[in-house]
Amino acid sequence: MASAEGNKLWGGRFVGNTDPVMEKFNASIAYDQRMWDADIKGSKAYVKALQKAGLVTQSEMEQIVTGLDKVFDEWSKGEFKIKPGDEDIHTANERRLKEFIGDPAGKLHTGRSRNDQVATDMRLWLRDAVTTLKELALQLISTMVERAAAEIEILCPGYTHMQRAQPIRWSHWILSYATALSRDVERLEDIKKRVNVLPLGSGAIAGNPFNIDRELLRQELKFDSISINSMDATGQRDFVAEFLFWGSMCLTHLSKMAEDLILYSTKEFSFITLTDAYSTGSSLMPQKKNADSLELIRSKAGRVFGRCAGFLMTLKGLPSSYNKDLQEDKEAMFDTYDTVQAVLQVATGVISTLKVNQVVMEGALSPDMLATDLAYHLVRKGMPFREAHGCAGKAVYIAESKNIHLSQLTVEDLQTVSPLFDKDVSWDYTKSVEQYSAPGGTARSSVTAQIEHFRTWLQAQKQKP
Repeated sequence: MASAEGNKLWGGRFVGNTDPVMEKFNASIAYDQRMWDADIKGSKAYVKALQKAGLVTQSEMEQIVTGLDKVFDEWSKGEFKIKPGDEDIHTANERRLKEFIGDPAGKLHTGRSRNDQVATDMRLWLRDAVTTLKELALQLISTMVERAAAEIEILCPGYTHMQRAQPIRWSHWILSYATALSRDVERLEDIKKRVNVLPLGSGAIAGNPFNIDRELLRQELKFDSISINSMDATGQRDFVAEFLFWGSMCLTHLSKMAEDLILYSTKEFSFITLTDAYSTGSSLMPQKKNADSLELIRSKAGRVFGRCAGFLMTLKGLPSSYNKDLQEDKEAMFDTYDTVQAVLQVATGVISTLKVNQVVMEGALSPDMLATDLAYHLVRKGMPFREAHGCAGKAVYIAESKNIHLSQLTVEDLQTVSPLFDKDVSWDYTKSVEQYSAPGGTARSSVTAQIEHFRTWLQAQKQKP
């Protein structure tokens, strides 16, 4: 018989030793040990169900629970020792349990498979991870909202196609990303509903034959519902794929924000200045102050995209039920969590500490950005917008031909384009911004409404369980 069989949760029909290279290739303990807490919680709940089903005595159940508490204590104190043969967290915990209490430990796995055990562990772990990420995202949104409130009077150029488009409030830019992140929070909440489904009791594929009370397990582990098909419960990782996509979407938003801020922090723009706490220098050029925090945020998006695409490629080729390919789920899940967790914290630090150069921002506003206002001037006098748009374009052409700013055109110049132009034409940036009073627009009242919306929304989010 295989000499290492004693530590394995499988064996019996195997002879000879596993090739050491295969042993290492097959093992997941190097990374799935992060689920030690979830694995112990699941085991403590399961032994209670075993006792109710009459498969262990009250005394055996108490021994197992006490032993699991000792295993928990070792992990908590950083004293747990992983040994050769501990191929995964389940094997390691059960091996240590047996060292503490002896033979009763062997009853813990009755009717349970690593297939439903690992699915349960992952869901328990990810449920807590989702809660942490939601809290960090809410902290970032709150930081954005309060910054928007404090700097509501600052104007800056708004861009489309990376070309100056129209004047906006700086706060409107900040809140555009708060809005995107609020969708990320809502998506995360929605994912949690599908994460919080109990697979334990599904066995390897066909269910559990021992009349295990799954409702007891659900209540013990605080799941919202119970899986209805054992093959699906052990063989699907939709909840992991959803989480990886969520991470990809969230980091898409933060990468876009980072790209804006990288540009705004350059000497060419000089709209903002990062604090030294979120900048680095050059090993060669002493004058450099690099926005490495933002560049790393931008790069981490690609890392998470890769995890998502790679895992979907793993899933798409699998037959039904559990396959060892699914072992790829945990590294993708852990790495995405670690990456997004770090990005959210760094992004919050950047947003809370950057300095806005108001004079430079407002100095970058130029009269050509009011060309749309010229068209609206004509619309208010009854001209159809498509015709008014053409007239405003002609005015821009005249100004360019004369090599002057649009605002330097005289009323007479404008009337060569349309007699509807008069001295009421405005070149005031604040007035331009204030005319956009629709909900969510750039007028002060609209931005104030956005801020109040987010404050109410954040308060409601914090009150959710």
